[in-house]
Amino acid sequence: MSGPVPGAVFWPAPVPPQGTVHAGTASWTGPEATSGPVPGYSGLSGLAGHSGLSEFSGPGTFSTYGGGFTGAAGAAGAVESTGAAGHAEFADEGLLEGLRNTVRHELVARQIDEQIAARFPADRRLRILDVGLAHGTQALRLARAGHEVTALESDPATVAAVRKVLAAGPAEVRERVRLLEGDGRDTGAHFTPGAFDLVLCHGVLMYVPEPDPLLAGLARVLAPGGLLSLLVRNADALALRPGLAGDWDRALAAFDSPYGTDCTGAPVRADRREALAATLAGIGAPLRAWYGVRVFTDPPACPRRADLDRLLAAEDRAGRTDPYRAVAALLHLCGVRGG
Repeated sequence: MSGPVPGAVFWPAPVPPQGTVHAGTASWTGPEATSGPVPGYSGLSGLAGHSGLSEFSGPGTFSTYGGGFTGAAGAAGAVESTGAAGHAEFADEGLLEGLRNTVRHELVARQIDEQIAARFPADRRLRILDVGLAHGTQALRLARAGHEVTALESDPATVAAVRKVLAAGPAEVRERVRLLEGDGRDTGAHFTPGAFDLVLCHGVLMYVPEPDPLLAGLARVLAPGGLLSLLVRNADALALRPGLAGDWDRALAAFDSPYGTDCTGAPVRADRREALAATLAGIGAPLRAWYGVRVFTDPPACPRRADLDRLLAAEDRAGRTDPYRAVAALLHLCGVRGG
């Protein structure tokens, strides 16, 4: 298999010509005893013309030239850069998951930026809360854009990993990010009402058995006119992908239950757009825009060539066009406090 490698990046600062990626970390060391963030790790840099949303966790080696990288990516497979465009070929199906994440993060970034531009003055520095930090992709991107970001994450290892990324980056970005360990359902214990202009809650609701209290807490900390951004599994399309793959048992089960498991085997739940829209209206942050995320990229689809621009263009169009957006793997819902 071949295709675009998340992590083939444009690096924004000088780096040694080659170095070693440390397994499970966000750091590298070069031949000149220098160190810094791994290119592409947690969205620190990005593909040319995109928002910089990719992941690379090693172990392996990389070298930089023309803004790209080349080297062995350990279990992920062999990687060879095409040079200035920062694109690459991959030789292992394991990297398809990285491609899916890149598409997800890139599309969500575009959609968030679109909503920010529509609702806030261009020069306004927003107060942002990210509940459920994951790799910190959106939080770091928005901090680099000049916004003040607070992240609430329950997993200490995740917080520690993002701290390492921040420590290796520019001081001005680090100063704009506040990392807190805590449960997203406890926002009332950490923040005052109306404390934020934008609240992100991406990939979290699927793990919460009763999401309504969490959502009410998120709406509470939004300022009037503030934006609530939710990314959820799409319960209205759960049967589609297993059906296309010929997995009829999973397809039939998906018609009857929104529950399943994620890639680690953890139990997850999908949500229906109409139900979430009713909840958002009830907590005073009615739905004002929604998008589909990953219409074409999820299995059984199997992108084979490094044409990420065209893939993203197709996903972007589908994610905002009926009927395609309704069958996306994920839904991105945007509510506004006070309507």
